[in-house]
Amino acid sequence: MTGPHGVGIGWRPEIAGFVAELPGLRFVEVIAESVPTTGPPPDALVELRQRGVTVVPHGVRLSLGGAEPVEPARVAHLAAVAELLAAPLVSEHIAFVRAGGLEAGHLLPLPRTREAVDAVCANVARAQAELPVPIALEPIAALFDWPDDELDEAAFLSEILARTDALLLLDIANVHANAVNRGTDPLALLDRLPLERVAYLHVAGGAEQGGFYHDTHTDPVSPAVLDLLTELCARHRPPAVLLERDGRYPPAPELRAELDAVAAATGFPLVT
Repeated sequence: MTGPHGVGIGWRPEIAGFVAELPGLRFVEVIAESVPTTGPPPDALVELRQRGVTVVPHGVRLSLGGAEPVEPARVAHLAAVAELLAAPLVSEHIAFVRAGGLEAGHLLPLPRTREAVDAVCANVARAQAELPVPIALEPIAALFDWPDDELDEAAFLSEILARTDALLLLDIANVHANAVNRGTDPLALLDRLPLERVAYLHVAGGAEQGGFYHDTHTDPVSPAVLDLLTELCARHRPPAVLLERDGRYPPAPELRAELDAVAAATGFPLVT
């Protein structure tokens, strides 16, 4: 089974009707933890699958970067969702969400140390042993760096990908956010990443506040992020790109225009 292709959108119940009416839609991404495995998947996802739309489960709770071994029950759930939706791959984050039994409630950045690389690789290997499909790893947006970093972003990610043989889910909005917040060059990062390992891209909106760029997923995609998306695709165009939107949904014409802008930036066919 092949992976996602073309332009997709994050599936959320609030916009299920909008998504169902996109004539050229090739794939969607669903939050894995929102899909129960004790019964059939949501009817809207079943109908998309029947149309030939690929559904990719996107995990947010594995805590692959945690010092503790990844919890087997969470991996089992992700694996079950992948099989339930006939997914060609799953995705998760290079981050941690719990430590010492405490839940953070959101994705936290890792120190870019050799020890952290070892922890991520060990947890990815544990997940890969149970998953029926490949996994793509997504670097997150961070508002700060840890003081004991030993590696830069490109070296950190490249080593994890090389050691795990995982795919890369590259969020171009996160690349922009990290470059703004760290004062670094996003193109320099793109030039050092193994772009041939990208399974698909994320693009999302954000907003600057207090001198920081926040990856909100509730604002429109900025021209700067679209420009960076175009720059990436000029280097190596991955097979697919997905628009994330997690709240404050605009009217349908605005959301269609945003999808069209992503398609124009990447050279993919329109889905609207």
